[in-house]
Amino acid sequence: MNAPARLTVGLIAIALIAMPLLLVLSGVVGSSRFPLRTLRVEGQVTREHALELQRALAPHAKKGFFAIRVPETQQDVARLPWIDKVEVRKRWPDVIEVQITENNPFAFWGKDQLVSTRGTLYPRSKGIALPKGMPQLDGDPRYVGAALALYAKSQDLFAATGNRVRALNADARGSWSLTLQNGVQVVVGRHDAESRIARFAGILPKLAAEQPNRVLERADLRYTNGFALRWGSQVKPTEKTQDPA
Repeated sequence: MNAPARLTVGLIAIALIAMPLLLVLSGVVGSSRFPLRTLRVEGQVTREHALELQRALAPHAKKGFFAIRVPETQQDVARLPWIDKVEVRKRWPDVIEVQITENNPFAFWGKDQLVSTRGTLYPRSKGIALPKGMPQLDGDPRYVGAALALYAKSQDLFAATGNRVRALNADARGSWSLTLQNGVQVVVGRHDAESRIARFAGILPKLAAEQPNRVLERADLRYTNGFALRWGSQVKPTEKTQDPA
């Protein structure tokens, strides 16, 4: 994430101090003999996320030092979708410390979600810079773990052919498909996905060498004894096939 979108720990602390102070001045914490006046954040967060953190902590902070329940406060902060790990502590006489680790984005999931390197789905926030070249994954949320595993395996298999996987999808029936960086669409199917991809990746260089003047557009791997390939506007099965699985 670029520098302008981030705040240093010191700036975070300065910005968030205003929240409990304003609560005291407005009388919200005036009844407490030991108001919490300072919030210290360890870890980098964006400005947008800092505001969300303020809102999550405000109901707890107004209770004062002795009344605040740290486990409940930590649970509420942990519910913020962009947080991977959080630890909340209070320091005498008027400090709350929050240590935060944000989710590390690995791939897009659908139109408006991200999936972290730990396999967590969370909403994509506006204005957040993301690493370039992230793959596009999609499907039922139940398939997140399987999608990450199959993506990693497919990347390894196609790397030897000079290709990489740009997108991977599982439909409602659990049937896999993927798109290579060069635009080739690969229909994998529901069964034996890894072995089908491995077989296709192994023969892909030979197929390309046999058709040097044609571009492969689509490969259907859902056959027991071969593939159905589409070169340009024509369909050319590699060998006699049977009905898709």
